[in-house]
Amino acid sequence: MEKRRYGSTELNVSVLGFGGSEIGGLGGPDAHSKGINLKEVEKLLGSALDAGLNVIDTAECYNDSEEKIGSAVSHRRDEYYLFTKCGHGKGFDLPHWDPKMLEMSIDRSLKRLKTDYIDMIHLHTCSEEILQRGEVIDVLQRAKEKGKVRYIGYSGDHTDALYAVKCGAFDSLMTSLNLMDQEAIDLTIPKAQKQGMGVTIKRPIANVVWRYDQLPENQYHHAYWERMQQLEYEFLQADKQESVGTALRFTLSVPGVHTAIVGTTNPTRWSENARLLEKGALPTEQYQAIRKRWKEKAKTDWIGLE
Repeated sequence: MEKRRYGSTELNVSVLGFGGSEIGGLGGPDAHSKGINLKEVEKLLGSALDAGLNVIDTAECYNDSEEKIGSAVSHRRDEYYLFTKCGHGKGFDLPHWDPKMLEMSIDRSLKRLKTDYIDMIHLHTCSEEILQRGEVIDVLQRAKEKGKVRYIGYSGDHTDALYAVKCGAFDSLMTSLNLMDQEAIDLTIPKAQKQGMGVTIKRPIANVVWRYDQLPENQYHHAYWERMQQLEYEFLQADKQESVGTALRFTLSVPGVHTAIVGTTNPTRWSENARLLEKGALPTEQYQAIRKRWKEKAKTDWIGLE
């Protein structure tokens, strides 16, 4: 699988990464309401690593995702870069973004993930107001100085993400980008690229909302489905696998993007996605047509979605 240098860091990341939210039972095309058991996670992550993926992304708030990942693949720790997120304070009797809570959360993540260090830790949807105080950034920088984390990043969208990029404190930006969510292409990614930041994309295939003939029950998918009705991309009427491939190739064709995180509980998904990417970047004409449609149809409130 293709690897890309992650900004100015020493990481050479696979263009596809594993997203750990669904194994904890959170939203996504293949999610189970209670996640999946450890044996299934071992098979899932084993197939991902065997397919050439070397980025595993999770978060402290994804239920038991960190524990499952640590138990399933810590013995293969030298084969992947480990990304996680902090900030929500789940399980602590302290408020979100409290500096002490963040320190405790990082230590807990290390224990859960059965590792001595995390390659990248992202602040998880932290507001510009909190970022400006500087305390949360200081916590991450101290963790980096102590060797608990190698690099620090910000995960989020819209103007909060813009401030995070401009402030110059972070090595990485994780943000939303897909056919139905293109704000970051102009707002943040070029600036992140100029500053040498690594860029990770979440929701790169828009939750495959075109598989629904009507508004899906899951509210997590509503905004993208409603945008899709107005964008009317003709190619989404093609074979589902082909359309997923086009969507994924579009996201990875955006200049400055290094890796796209895909969540699944299906162990065959990785080899399928790898085959979809064999065609490489989208042809320039097709890429520009998608961008043109977005610029013609996008509303002012179509901001990046968490």
